Amino acid sequence: MNNKIKFGNLLMICLCVSIGYVVPTHARQMQNGVSTHAQAASLMDVTSGRVLFSKHGDDELRIASLTKIMTAIVAIEHGQMNQPVKVSKNAYAKEGSSIYLKLGEQMGLENMLYGLMLRSGNDAATAIAEHVGGSEEGFVYLMNAKAEELGLKHTHFMNPHGLDAEGHYSSANDLATLTAYAMHNPMFKEIVKTPVKKVPNPNEAWDYKWDNKNKMLRFYDGADGVKTGYTKKAFRCLVSSATRNNQQLVSVTINDGDDWNDHGKMLDYGFAYFPLVNLIQRGQKIEGQELVTSQSFSYPVAEGEEDAITKRLVLLKPVSKDVDISFGLKGRIEFIFEGKKIGKVPVYSQGSFLPENSNPTKDVMQQGANNQSSTWVSVIGKLLKEMLVI
Repeated sequence: MNNKIKFGNLLMICLCVSIGYVVPTHARQMQNGVSTHAQAASLMDVTSGRVLFSKHGDDELRIASLTKIMTAIVAIEHGQMNQPVKVSKNAYAKEGSSIYLKLGEQMGLENMLYGLMLRSGNDAATAIAEHVGGSEEGFVYLMNAKAEELGLKHTHFMNPHGLDAEGHYSSANDLATLTAYAMHNPMFKEIVKTPVKKVPNPNEAWDYKWDNKNKMLRFYDGADGVKTGYTKKAFRCLVSSATRNNQQLVSVTINDGDDWNDHGKMLDYGFAYFPLVNLIQRGQKIEGQELVTSQSFSYPVAEGEEDAITKRLVLLKPVSKDVDISFGLKGRIEFIFEGKKIGKVPVYSQGSFLPENSNPTKDVMQQGANNQSSTWVSVIGKLLKEMLVI
């Protein structure tokens, strides 16, 4: 009898322990993230820049043609799209992937960017670099300057194409940050989501026709970018993006032999467990204050996280007691999550002009002030002109 009782008690203890360690499916997936075959991986929400999943995300690794994401955004920001780019001896027949440009051939910068991103042309990368930077070295300087500007601490470039070179590296998290930034540029966004591009060919009777190497555009619902990469030392590299329910995610893998499937799983995970939630609306009145918000603010949150996000009103000190030159700007609402500031939105006096802000990843407080100031400078300029005419 005693043995039966002991056995029964032992069985109850085992059941209780088992029940205690049963983790709900949602919580289990939240804790573990998502499995990949990658040496390094990162998943980021484009709007907020929040990293939703990371695996060795800060490891400095070879990145092959993912380099061209930086090449493209630097060229877009520094170059003129309608200017012809001439193919030099250095660019002609560049090793690796190519769009087969002829020596001395000229092509508009915009079209060449399509060849760069859709077909990963190393010849296009070199020609673009020499055209925009004055030389390949000059352009690489611009690439590294941009990396520093974006706070990419685990990134350094030695060339514009991504062929293996000592001192040429990045990390999964840095590439996610770079891509999220680039996806706010309308031209970059349009190029990387294009499945097929036809471009006039000055040397032949037929046009260039470039099919995008990024198979995610065909395999994944909502996919809209970004770039493939491969070298013998970097192995398979991929950055992809997708948009669902007005939320855009960027997925990065470095050295992943099953990248197409892994990216599908990573993106599914992000959309399923970190939906973009609107935390405040543009024009919303601040409780207890004669103030309204000038922008909306959204953030990707998992189940239960929204209640942990707090708001803090920070008011500006008036510049002068007698004269108000703030044009209605009175302060900001700061959003705090897990002890860190995740965003801020300017607040204005009710009835004030509310400036637009198309890029929520930028410092909305500074941009709001800049937009407001430039608008009023324009108005004052017109008034002064009218007064002078009178």
